[in-house]
Amino acid sequence: MPAFELLVLGATGFVGQSVCEKLVERSGAASGRIRVATRIRPQRARHLQLLPTVEVAVGDVHDEASLDWMLRDTHAVINLVAILHGSQAEFDRVHARLPQRLGEACRRAGVRRVVHVSAIGAASDASSKYLRSKARGEAALRAAGLDLTIVRPSVIFGERDRFLNMFATLQSLLPAMPLASASARFQPVWVEDVAAAIVRCLDEPTTIGETIECVGPRVYTLRELVEAAGRWSGAPRPVIALPSVLGRLQAAMLELMPGRTLMSRDNVDSMKTPNVASGKLPGLERLGIEPTPLESIAPRYLGHVSGEARLEAWRARARRG
Repeated sequence: MPAFELLVLGATGFVGQSVCEKLVERSGAASGRIRVATRIRPQRARHLQLLPTVEVAVGDVHDEASLDWMLRDTHAVINLVAILHGSQAEFDRVHARLPQRLGEACRRAGVRRVVHVSAIGAASDASSKYLRSKARGEAALRAAGLDLTIVRPSVIFGERDRFLNMFATLQSLLPAMPLASASARFQPVWVEDVAAAIVRCLDEPTTIGETIECVGPRVYTLRELVEAAGRWSGAPRPVIALPSVLGRLQAAMLELMPGRTLMSRDNVDSMKTPNVASGKLPGLERLGIEPTPLESIAPRYLGHVSGEARLEAWRARARRG
């Protein structure tokens, strides 16, 4: 693919940093400039500014004029913007209305190529507000008539993740781990595999019109993942599976705690939908990527810190993301 200018929405997040690094590294198009959109202060995106060919554009992607400005001279877009916790209105704003606005702005700017990151289990009749809003965003972009590829990852792990790190942190502080939805199923995928998939979709025109599921090589229950996080971090604790009523009560209490939300009732609802490959859509193998096993990566980063120091490190990562 010839050199072009690319817009990445949501580049300052956990997945976004890996995507930007892969874009800079990839051969052939590395001479093209990469514009990353952020609402945060430019100095908070310093890790991206240090990458060659990356330009940080500060503006509100939910504002039509800002989005038009960011799309100027752009030939393709990667949309990574997402939230895990929020109200119905917040999910709609981020997961449904932003993709709709993006599709309209792409048409105005003459930009056709879009890679959109959604989620495993997205469906109009899914079990949670999160997943249903993701489905509405997919539908909005499909209706825009763009050269669209949708990427649906399972839960993503990596050094800066908010999933395994959270469970490792909690186990380093608590005598036991009460757990809602302990039997929920996940197929965790490494952040670097997801980033590689996004870039390969962008560079591979045959993926236009496809939805690709990004999953790891093995399915785990939530209990198994929590137990592994405790074991690999050196702070294993007994896991106490909560009945559904108590699990929702626990989530409701966590929603009321100050600071970043650890768990919500909508998260519990999401876990009613297996977070695993459907078997009906192409996966990482379609892109020539062999999924990386969780066991080969997670023990390396979960074993670094424990106790209060781990809590502070996790808070710092959460603030940066």
